[in-house]
Amino acid sequence: MPWDIVERFEHPALSPALWIPYYLPHWVTLESAAARFAITDLGLELRIDADQPPWRPTDGDFRVSHVQTGHRDGQHRVGADLAIVTPRPTRALWTARAGAVEVVASVPAHPATMLGIWLLGDEAGSPDDSGEICIAELFGPAVSSASSTVRTGVKAHHDPRLVDEMLDIPMPLDATRPHAYGARWDAGGCEITVDGTVVHRSDQVLDYPLQLMIDLWEFPEPDAPRDPAAYPLTATIHQVRLRADG
Repeated sequence: MPWDIVERFEHPALSPALWIPYYLPHWVTLESAAARFAITDLGLELRIDADQPPWRPTDGDFRVSHVQTGHRDGQHRVGADLAIVTPRPTRALWTARAGAVEVVASVPAHPATMLGIWLLGDEAGSPDDSGEICIAELFGPAVSSASSTVRTGVKAHHDPRLVDEMLDIPMPLDATRPHAYGARWDAGGCEITVDGTVVHRSDQVLDYPLQLMIDLWEFPEPDAPRDPAAYPLTATIHQVRLRADG
C-alpha cells in the first residue's frame, strides 16, 4: 500500500504540521525538553551538545533531543514525583490506530548514546491507553561495523491489557550507516521490521491512537566528567514514511 507521508527533511526548517521538537515538555521546562537539531543534506540531525541541560535532573543526568507527532499533557508517566510543569496544547499531528511506519536512521557507536524509535499511545481516550510499540532502540555500546543489536517489542507502561515483551536481536548490520526500522500494526497485532525483513511479531493489540517518537539520548557514566571535545553527539534521521489505516 502507498504511504500517506514521506518525510525527507528537504526544507530548511522542521515542519510544524508534523513534528513537535520537545520531549514530554509538560513534565519539565521547555529549555530542558527542547531538541537540539539541524536539517542537513542527509536529513534531520538530532544532536546532544556539551551545554545541553538534563531533561529532568530529579531522574538523573541524562539528556535527550527528540521529535514527536503528538502531545497531551500528562501522557507517558515516567519518573518520580511527577507534576505538570509546563502545560502545553493538546496536538495530534499524526496518530493512527493501525498503519505502518518506517524510519531510516544512522546512529552513533558511542558508549553513552541510544537512539529510540517508538509508537506511543496518546492517552486520548484513557490514561490506560499508554502502551508502546518499540520499533527500535539502538544503544551505542551494541553498535559496530560488523554487527548491531536492535532492542524491539512491546512495552505495557500503564496499560493493564498488555505485558512487556522486549527482545534484543543481534543483526549483521552496521547501524552507524542508514538502515530502515519499521512497524505495521492493526487489530491482529504488530510486526516489526529491519530493512523490510520481519524480525518480530506480536499478537498484542494496541487499540488506540499511537504517535511517533524519535529521540537521541545520552546516558553519561555516573560521576564521569564530560569531555567537551566529544560533542556534539549526533544521529541522523534520513527519511520517515507514515501510513494511517485507522
